[in-house]
Amino acid sequence: MKEVKVRNKVKISRINNGNLTQTQLAKQVGVTRQTMNLIESEKYNPSIKICLLICRELDQPLNQLFWLED
Repeated sequence: MKEVKVRNKVKISRINNGNLTQTQLAKQVGVTRQTMNLIESEKYNPSIKICLLICRELDQPLNQLFWLED
């Protein structure tokens, strides 16, 4: 089976959305800053719940922030 990666634009959206820091967004979502850093650097695949919370905080649809790449 081919490896599929989860890609995201969380960092760009976070900066464009009031220039939030990783710490601020992490607190709003309920994760640590370290976890937010791993999500933004695509080294950690968050649960769908965390993805949806990030989308809500950044006022972006899921498919704008997260997608699959072959």
